[in-house]
Amino acid sequence: METLILFGQLAWTFFLIGAFTIGGGYAMLSLIQNQVVVEHPWVSESTFTDIVAVSQMTPGPIGINSATFVGYDVLYNATGSQLLGVCGSLTATLALMIPSFVIMLLIVRFYVKFRTSKLYAGTMDWLKPAVVGLIGAAAVILIIKTTWTGGVPSVQVVSENFPDWKSWVLLAGAFAASYWGKVNPIYLILAGAVLGVLLWP
Repeated sequence: METLILFGQLAWTFFLIGAFTIGGGYAMLSLIQNQVVVEHPWVSESTFTDIVAVSQMTPGPIGINSATFVGYDVLYNATGSQLLGVCGSLTATLALMIPSFVIMLLIVRFYVKFRTSKLYAGTMDWLKPAVVGLIGAAAVILIIKTTWTGGVPSVQVVSENFPDWKSWVLLAGAFAASYWGKVNPIYLILAGAVLGVLLWP
């Protein structure tokens, strides 16, 4: 029964994330983090950071990849069964995709008719800053780690989510290479993997 409840919570959580996310996978990360780390403490902040890193390196949208990894991690940790972990992956992934799929089908029918509308243009103008804010929040979430201590009132403890100064050097180098050097992200990921093996053996 507890496993079925967990499946239901997982499906409902990612259904809501899929239904209310605007701006793609990166904008989705802050919502996923809030739900699976804060609201439902299924994974730790460091584990979520690892999940995002792996999701970024694997093929496919980062939001869907994150849902797949979270679904597996939650069910596997709760039951110890790899099969149920895979079922958790499928549950989270499908629950995340279904709202977007249905909404896009509806929007496509009306897009051609309303794309020149002032109401549509105004809505898009208001949504763009919100999307940038969500993506920025996701970046901050990955950099810092926030935990809440017990007791009343609870106390928020903020600490770095990066292991040491070498992580900050890699962050600065990757940002500079991407922003100013226009280096292909694939090369940055490969370089990060190699440097990670060398710097943290």
